[in-house]
Amino acid sequence: MISKVKYFFLALRNRQRVQICLAKGTASMFNRSIDLTNPISWEFSGFSQNGEDGIIDVLRSQLKAKNRYFIEIGAADGIDNNSAWLSVVDKYNGIMVEGNSRLADTAKALMAPYSIGTEVLNIFVTKDNVVKIKERALCLDPDILSLDIDGNDYYIAKELFKLGFRPKIFVVEYNSVYGPDQAITINYQSEFVFSSADKSKLYYGVSINGWKVLFERMGYRFITVDQNGVNAFFVREDAFDVDFLDSIRGLNFAENQYQYNKFKLTSVEQFKLIEHLTFFQIN
Repeated sequence: MISKVKYFFLALRNRQRVQICLAKGTASMFNRSIDLTNPISWEFSGFSQNGEDGIIDVLRSQLKAKNRYFIEIGAADGIDNNSAWLSVVDKYNGIMVEGNSRLADTAKALMAPYSIGTEVLNIFVTKDNVVKIKERALCLDPDILSLDIDGNDYYIAKELFKLGFRPKIFVVEYNSVYGPDQAITINYQSEFVFSSADKSKLYYGVSINGWKVLFERMGYRFITVDQNGVNAFFVREDAFDVDFLDSIRGLNFAENQYQYNKFKLTSVEQFKLIEHLTFFQIN
């Protein structure tokens, strides 16, 4: 059991992290020069690891109608994610879902002082238990749904659609190692953990083209990826003005900068490290 003294200093450290994120995000948000046709100009990062906070900010400003609700699957410790800005700054209600119990406990402690409308669920999401999210969700058409679990993301997204979820803005992680053209993902494993799946830690998730195939089938439009090559953004077309959507000139693909810096290899060269593994073709 954690001591009261250790808990106090841990809570103080995390509060300081929140304040740093708020200061960083506020400064970068107001230093933007937004061009609604260019998603690169939308980016800023407060709590998000890349420019997701900014892209989400602009997209939700263009929604025809809002319910001010979010769902994030893969919320980490409540700070380094895509929904903390919505919860802490914009006072959205929503659900953060995290499979790691330690991170989920941290998220609960962090959200308590800032947002009474954010529920944190400790669930390692699989195709069989994703229905638990539906049971706790206040609506099936949240303004934003973010999915980043470093593994079975494609299969969980399909299950969410089967369960009737139709978020207006859907944010998903993609794996740039698969390149811009392949439509593939990993084979489903209910207990998949990317850090132990392969020593390279490159075998996980979905290709950007694989996501495009799925979302187009579900009536969503691709908007952009972030410049660091981590997340892709899709929107439900009926939730936005068509002129706004038609004007956007998004970034179709970007190398994951973290992976590129680690391996000093392009996505084509990185894929050679895992091409012997088994993949599922998306069509």
